[in-house]
Amino acid sequence: MDTERKTQSNQGIQVISRAAEILRILKNDNSGLSLGQIAERVHLPRSTVQRIVNALIAERLVMASAAEGGLRLGSEIQSLAAAGRINIAELVRPILTELSKETKETVDLAVFRDDHMVFVDQVVGSHRLRTVSAVGEVFPMTDTANGKAALALMEDDILVTIAAPELKSGEETGRPLSEFLKEIEDIRKTGIGWDLDEHTDGISAAGIAFKDPMGQIYAVSVPIPSHRFGNLKEKLAGLLLETRNAIGQLL
Repeated sequence: MDTERKTQSNQGIQVISRAAEILRILKNDNSGLSLGQIAERVHLPRSTVQRIVNALIAERLVMASAAEGGLRLGSEIQSLAAAGRINIAELVRPILTELSKETKETVDLAVFRDDHMVFVDQVVGSHRLRTVSAVGEVFPMTDTANGKAALALMEDDILVTIAAPELKSGEETGRPLSEFLKEIEDIRKTGIGWDLDEHTDGISAAGIAFKDPMGQIYAVSVPIPSHRFGNLKEKLAGLLLETRNAIGQLL
């Protein structure tokens, strides 16, 4: 009897594992896949895939895509994702607070939204002379530390689509797209985006970016009056990379 129960339990776990694999494959193909395509990718018999997919359809986790004639993720997936959405600002605030204590500077958290960076949280530094921006304020992508760090996480075609119009609008004082893309490559190597008196005269900043489990891009930046930025630059880079690692462990 115990052996039979153990076998049934193992079979149940295997079915869940296979169902999860099918859902992941559908997640990566928004156009929809046929049963045959799914079976080929998960290396399972078509009949097995059919049984699992039927169960997923019954639970609205998978749906038939009438337009493309295939199968895709169902409406229940969106409901589950929304219910499990993490409050990133609340989650990372202790880490941002620690970074602010280490530097005595203001630390900002921004999210990429509608081709801009939007501030969603802030820990104000203890220096009497400090930089403070309002939560909800919108910032550009190409002359801010958080914007550059966020762009470095994007595919090149998306990056160019966002950056090119910004650079063109400020072409009297700006720089060529090719030069900007070289800077983004450097950020991809180092993990740190820099704003050296670019967005606001007298203010410099450094920033890192990360993705939440849903793929949303966030950035942490530390704006500092430029007259004291140089002395902090090297230390700040190290602390920001530690911050990114700490956030990564939480996510």
